[in-house]
Amino acid sequence: MPVESALNKLRTIIVDDARLVREELGTLLSEYPEIEVIGEASAVDQAARLIEEARPDVIFLDIQLRGETGFDLLEKADISSKVIFITAYDQYAIRAFEVNALDYLLKPIRKERLAKAIQKLLPNEEIKAGPRGRVQYDDVVYMMINSSLKFIKVAMLKCIMAEGKYSYIVYGGSKKDIVSKTLQEWEEILPDKYFVRIHRSTIVNFEYVEKVKKCKNYTHEVYVNGIDKPFIMSRRYALKLKRMLSL
Repeated sequence: MPVESALNKLRTIIVDDARLVREELGTLLSEYPEIEVIGEASAVDQAARLIEEARPDVIFLDIQLRGETGFDLLEKADISSKVIFITAYDQYAIRAFEVNALDYLLKPIRKERLAKAIQKLLPNEEIKAGPRGRVQYDDVVYMMINSSLKFIKVAMLKCIMAEGKYSYIVYGGSKKDIVSKTLQEWEEILPDKYFVRIHRSTIVNFEYVEKVKKCKNYTHEVYVNGIDKPFIMSRRYALKLKRMLSL
C-alpha cells in the first residue's frame, strides 16, 4: 500500500537486465530518504517472484529485457505498485495506455529527471493513472491489440473507425486491427494538429489524406493513402478539415 507520510519509506525494486544500470539507479535512489530499495531482478520470472514475496510500493521497470519486455511482467504478475519505466528509446517517449505507468526515465538516467519522477511518488502529489494530456506525434504507444500488447507508432496511424465500445485502427500499410478504445477516447489523446474527426464514426490522420472530393448534399469523400474506399465526411465535420488542409 502507498505510504501515508514522508516518514514511511517507499519499498522499491529495480528490474533491469543490465547489472550496471541496476547499480547506478540504486546509488541514485540511495540519496532519497523516502526510498528503500528492497530488491533487484534481471528477468521477468525472477521479478514476478520478487513482487509476489515483497509486495513493493514502486517498481523501476526496464522495457527491454533479454528476450522479454517489462510489459510481459505486467501481464504475468499481480501488480498494484506504482510503475516507472526505464527505456533506452531516446528518440521518443513511450506512452503506456493499458498499464498504470506513473512516469518513464531515459537511459542514461539523469539526476534531475529522476528527481521529478520521485516527486510524483510522494503522498502530497496528486497521482493519476495512465497518460497525461495528449500524446505526441512521434510517441510510441503500447496497447492491447487483438488481445495482445503491442507497440504502435502514433505517426503510423492512418485512421480509426468506431466499433461500439471498441475501434478499428489502420496503420502501417493497410493493416487493420481492433483495439479496446472508443473513438472518443482516441479523440481525447491524439494530437489534434494531425488527427481530425471527419464523421461520428471516423478519425483520420490528415498526413495520409491524398485528396478530398466534394459530393452532393454538402458531403465530401476523403481519400486516405493505402485505403481503397474513400471515407464520407459529413457536413458537420467538413469545415474543420478544410481549415487544416487549406482547401
